[in-house]
Amino acid sequence: MDPTALRLPSPRKLVRPLGPFARFLIPKAEAEGPHKTYPWHHVLWLTGVDYFSTLGYQPGIAFLAAGALSPIATLVLVLVTLGGAFPVYSQVASRSYVGQGSIAMLERLLPGWAGKVFVLALLGFASTDFVITMTLSAADAAQHVVANPFLAPALAPHHLLATCLLLVALAAVFLRGFREAVRFAALICLPYLALNVIVIARGCNELLFRPALLEGWRSALSLRGSPQALILASILVFPQLALGMSGFETGVSVMPLVRGFPNPGGPPLGRIRNTRLMLLTAALLMGVLLLGSSMVTTLLVPAAAMKPGAAASGRALSFLAHRLLGQGFGSFYDASTVLILWFAGASAMVGMLNLIPRYLPRFGMAPRWVEHARPLVLVILAVDLAITWIFQAGVEAQGAAYATGVLALMLSAAIAVAIALFREARAAKRIPFAGVFFWLVTAVFAYTLVDNAVERPHGVIIASCFVAGILLLSAIGRIFRATELRIETLTFVDEQSRTLWEEIRGKRVNLVPLRVVSISSRNAKANLLRRNYRAAGQLAFLHVELNDDRSEFTGDLRARVRKDDGNYLIEVSGAVAIANAIAWISEELHPVALYLDLSLQNPLQQAIKFLFLGEGEIGVLVHQVLVRRWRSTADDENRPHIFLVSP
Repeated sequence: MDPTALRLPSPRKLVRPLGPFARFLIPKAEAEGPHKTYPWHHVLWLTGVDYFSTLGYQPGIAFLAAGALSPIATLVLVLVTLGGAFPVYSQVASRSYVGQGSIAMLERLLPGWAGKVFVLALLGFASTDFVITMTLSAADAAQHVVANPFLAPALAPHHLLATCLLLVALAAVFLRGFREAVRFAALICLPYLALNVIVIARGCNELLFRPALLEGWRSALSLRGSPQALILASILVFPQLALGMSGFETGVSVMPLVRGFPNPGGPPLGRIRNTRLMLLTAALLMGVLLLGSSMVTTLLVPAAAMKPGAAASGRALSFLAHRLLGQGFGSFYDASTVLILWFAGASAMVGMLNLIPRYLPRFGMAPRWVEHARPLVLVILAVDLAITWIFQAGVEAQGAAYATGVLALMLSAAIAVAIALFREARAAKRIPFAGVFFWLVTAVFAYTLVDNAVERPHGVIIASCFVAGILLLSAIGRIFRATELRIETLTFVDEQSRTLWEEIRGKRVNLVPLRVVSISSRNAKANLLRRNYRAAGQLAFLHVELNDDRSEFTGDLRARVRKDDGNYLIEVSGAVAIANAIAWISEELHPVALYLDLSLQNPLQQAIKFLFLGEGEIGVLVHQVLVRRWRSTADDENRPHIFLVSP
């Protein structure tokens, strides 16, 4: 007979009343309607606040890394972006079109504990990316404020304080309630890009009337060797410019906002196509702006002014705007730059608020309050302020950690795409040419990440601290949440099972979990309970089979219930932990008594088996799960008598 899917809801949890502050941090859930979509050229600016805002500090970082080679190294960066990053995220867009990005792809491709540890490590790098986006953007925005000629006399000594105030203001906006606005992003990005085009065009015009600058640059390059040597040196140094590729993960995350023609029953081809067009347009725009800004800042800004703490540090284009177009235009440029950098921090905050609740609570590796925005905003603010204090709001100092996070995410995306294409080619019995290409792209990103780590190891140290913190907090969270019920639904294989289930609910049977449910073992257990425990009434023997993937935190049970020799037999599959499944079923059935066997084996070994394999000292663990459950409810009447049966 075809199985019939019949579901029961999870037992209702009675939540204790919350105080005023707790109600503010964890408000009641509001019904969400269908989200609005926009044309891709509108959503482009939402991606751009993260991507294009790097123009505020990228030219200076590029010059410090490559010197006179900066324009050539930037050209290499643009070619890698168009030939590597864009193809990778074009493939990610076609496989993760609901905005989950490359991390979700890897979670699907690498199941089990190995996959979850890999995902947690990537969450650490993603947290590095988003947090440093906020702190670096705030630091550079503050640099534009305190270095402005009109504000410098009063604010110059207070760069660190200004950075912290910007971060606090950002958190305050999110505590009050923030919704990312596509049109607001356009109002920020379009003037900012226009101002940058004006500054770069004015700089190029200056170079036309001062050919000696170009000649001096060519002479400086000629002293470094042949053209081939210059290209090789640029390839070797370009990893330190990797911040110029920072917007692709954001571009994929905003995919649900991109409008496309409907495709019922299949992937949203219109959305995928338009997202690819958006990513390509952003990459081309940014490529032109990076090349132009690198050329004019390298040739027109004195090298001494680019050093950390100098006049052009973290604001090379702003320096040119003030020098070439006057203090009034320069101040207007500063205001626009501060606004886009602040909004880039807001975009990163949204990324964190979407990413962490999507994985950690579902993995059972974070408390439930992480699913709510406001408590998480306070945690992120504390981390932001700590990072800002550690780096003393230095822009160049944070660039290495930012690049490490960006490159780690791009490397993971390239790996995910390469694995997916190889599997698809193998399934279709084709030669995996595309997979080979993306493994080459993976090699390029791996080289870039390793080179960045070697040249600027403190970036890896910061990123490693984030990864270690995520792993440690996740392990602690899993330990504390391991004794939750952890069952989503119960599905019966047929109508008879559901009928028998309803027949034994409500103080009508004694529940007896068994590892082996053969007739002989059931008879032996029944005789033991009748003789030594005076178990009266019918027995319901319960056998639980574990799911193949024990790393999942919650599971969907599937049950077969039948009657045999006056007693009942419940066979359940799909559990992620035996003890939690037994406790959940006990809460559903409300038995008269619950008889639990003890193994009396090594407690530490049993605890490890419970956390990683879902087994362990079942009797003790069921009791712990039930006690935790009962502490959150007021239902004292339906609690069973619990007997721990030793061998």
